[in-house]
Amino acid sequence: MRIAYNIMIQTFTDILMQRGVASEAADLTAKIMADNSLDGVYTHGANRFPRLIQYIDEGYIDINAKPECLLSAGAFERWDGHLGMGVLNARAAMARAVELASEHSVGIVALGNTNHWMRGGAYGWQAADAGCVGICWTNTRPNMPAWGGTDKKIGNNPFVMAVPRSDGRHVVVDMAMSQFSYGKIEEARLQGKRLPVAGGYDSNGQITNDPIEIEKTMRVLPTGFWKGSSMSIAMDLIAALLSAGLTTSEVGRRYTEEYGLSQVFVAIGQNQFNTAEFSDGLIESVIQDLKSSMPMVEDTTLRYPGERDYKVRMEQLENGIEVVPEVWEKILGLLG
Repeated sequence: MRIAYNIMIQTFTDILMQRGVASEAADLTAKIMADNSLDGVYTHGANRFPRLIQYIDEGYIDINAKPECLLSAGAFERWDGHLGMGVLNARAAMARAVELASEHSVGIVALGNTNHWMRGGAYGWQAADAGCVGICWTNTRPNMPAWGGTDKKIGNNPFVMAVPRSDGRHVVVDMAMSQFSYGKIEEARLQGKRLPVAGGYDSNGQITNDPIEIEKTMRVLPTGFWKGSSMSIAMDLIAALLSAGLTTSEVGRRYTEEYGLSQVFVAIGQNQFNTAEFSDGLIESVIQDLKSSMPMVEDTTLRYPGERDYKVRMEQLENGIEVVPEVWEKILGLLG
């Protein structure tokens, strides 16, 4: 089924305000969540919205908390999210990184004591829309074995890189340090599909692309095997050191949910030393070279990162956002 973009935003807003979220915060949270589905990232949009409400209902999220700057040192700031709304904390942190970049050419905000940011790519698009190269990442609770291990010790720590284009068709990489995020695994299960490649281990310890088996064992496969495992560890340490926040292992010892996380937001104001013509020309030359590749499947064209998001966004703005009927029914059930 399809739901109009404005209807989805209004529905989310109504549900949030019924929970006591202030009007402005509810509107922005609703828009961020709807935008995630609008771009085709359903796993962190409509599909994840009931869990966001669950976290509010259970008191994991302080709906009245505001992020606070604890330390400022030139182009770097350290913030405390005070366990507020993760999407609002992340958006505020990237907005501040962009402001710092306008003054110093680069801005870095390390955010501790925050909640799940949902779709990390949203903050890459935010930086790129402001004309900045954006880089950001978060740690998580322990949800992935380190390479060579069987028990969950590290996080699938999402990592985002965004390169702006003046027409808004930005290049945006949004990836977890696992081959597939748990959201993508859940989406495949809901659709009754197998993953396109192996994404974790089954009950017999064998690599599989069966989402049901992977959800059963909760043993996801690191991206690039030992490489993704190593990157997860380094990203976790940098985020915790810069924010003076919790590491993945500390989150796991203290909490059972994605709670008290550490994140880093970087904005580089490349438009201060590059013209739009230079930047667009360089990016377009790389994209055209990419698209001249010999495809593995006949009559297909290779895509650059973020191309699908933009295309899906334009199509769904016109035709409505795809939603699994059972998910939308569950969302409507949250209305008082």
